[in-house]
Order: sequence, then structure tokens, then C-alpha cells
Amino acid sequence: MGLDPDKTAVASGRDLRISPKATREICQAIQHMKLYEARNYLQDVIDMKRPVVYKRYKKKQAHRRGIEGFYAGRYPVKAASEIIKVLDSVEANAMFRGLDLERLKIIHAATQRARKIRGYIPRAFGRTSPKSNLLCHVELVVEEME
Repeated sequence: MGLDPDKTAVASGRDLRISPKATREICQAIQHMKLYEARNYLQDVIDMKRPVVYKRYKKKQAHRRGIEGFYAGRYPVKAASEIIKVLDSVEANAMFRGLDLERLKIIHAATQRARKIRGYIPRAFGRTSPKSNLLCHVELVVEEME
């Protein structure tokens, strides 16, 4: 990706303890938004006022009011609060570079699955069942628009 270092700022969150599926849907939702619009949107998700549209991981998902064009949605509060922290980081990086915060647009929002934290749940008769915690990485790139 050819990024102009004078107009862009980058931030990433590594090994975040949030759902990779929910994070993927949030990243799709906030991509191409202005920075302040994305922050307001995620705050509304945390307050359970606006749902996140689930476009890929939508099997057996409930319908939500306020979604246009799609039917499935959720309120991933934990993932939204962690992505707000990454938004704060990219805003601080942009301020350090001297970019205008009102004209910042998210041009790249991606997530990747990270490592698994393996654990076990004890069961009856001396058996155990595996229980894994999935981690994920989030990366955001903002660009100053004309």
C-alpha cells in the first residue's frame, strides 16, 4: 500500500482479547468514515443505540431495528470499546504528525486473527473440555482529506 507519510497516520492494537468476528464486522462498518463519525458510531454501539451490521457472520443472528439493506446485527460492546482505544491512538499519532483532525478519514481498517490462549474446563468423571480464547490484531490508517 503506497501511503503518503505527510498525510497519513497509522495505529494498531495487538493481541486484543476481543472476538475476531465482531471486530471484522466493526472494521467493515467504520471503513471510509471520518474519524469523529467512527467514534460517534462506536459510542452509539456501546450505548446500544445503533447496531453493527453483520454481513459475513450472520447465520442465526437476530434482526435489529435501524439496519438498512441487511437484517442481521449485534451490539459488540467489548470490541467497540477496544477499537475506540485504537482510534484514540491513531488520533494521537495524527496530531503528532500535524494533521488536521477534522479532515481525517479512515482509509484502511483491518483485523487479523492472532494466537489462541488454550485452556481447559473440568468436567464430570475426571474429564476436561478444551476452551480457547481467541485474540486478534486491529490496524487503522487515516488520511487527511482535501
